[in-house]
Order: sequence, then C-alpha cells, then structure tokens
Amino acid sequence: MSNCIFCKIVNGEIPATVVHETQGTMVFEDTNPKAPHHILVVPRKHIINLDKASEEDQSLIGEMMLAVAEVARRQEFAADGYRVVFNVNEDGGQTVDHLHAHMMGGRRMHWPPG
Repeated sequence: MSNCIFCKIVNGEIPATVVHETQGTMVFEDTNPKAPHHILVVPRKHIINLDKASEEDQSLIGEMMLAVAEVARRQEFAADGYRVVFNVNEDGGQTVDHLHAHMMGGRRMHWPPG
C-alpha cells in the first residue's frame, strides 16, 4: 500500500529504529511510547488487521509472536513481564491500517487497560 506508513518503514522510505528483523517481520521502536519499552512488530506483508487476516497468514502471525518473545528476552524485560496488544478497527483503538502488535514493558501494566 503506497500510503501506508508501516509499508513505507518496511520498504526503507521512512526511517525507524529497528531492533529486530525476520524474513516476514520488522520490529521497531514506537515513536510515541506509552511505556519504557514500547516496540511495534509489523509483518512485511500488508494486512489491514487481525480481522482481515486469512488462514494463509497463520504462520506469519506466529512469526510475529515469536519475534515479540525474542525482543523481550534480548532487551531484558521478559522476566519482569510485558504486554502484547493488537488493536483492531476504530473501537479497538487501531490508528494505522496495517497489522501490528504493540509490545510494552519496563513498568507494571494495569487492568483493565482502558
């Protein structure tokens, strides 16, 4: 998608602080962090959100989750705990129409999240 900010990051058109990459994903720091560690995991393939994902995306979504765990261990906040969030559609808080997981750590998370 030519106007998608995450596609532009994946394609190198917009700079990002990349912390990890796999064949199917790119992981980078959120520019508006809500926690000491706030990192986004995006698939290189443009998928609007989980609601629009298909069965063919199953392994890619699994790859995203394994990237989350790897980054949390590498950045040494896995042992203390962290949160992973997928926002879906407007009421779910999604503001960028490209599937992405927010991973947040480095502070105690509260419930309900709001």
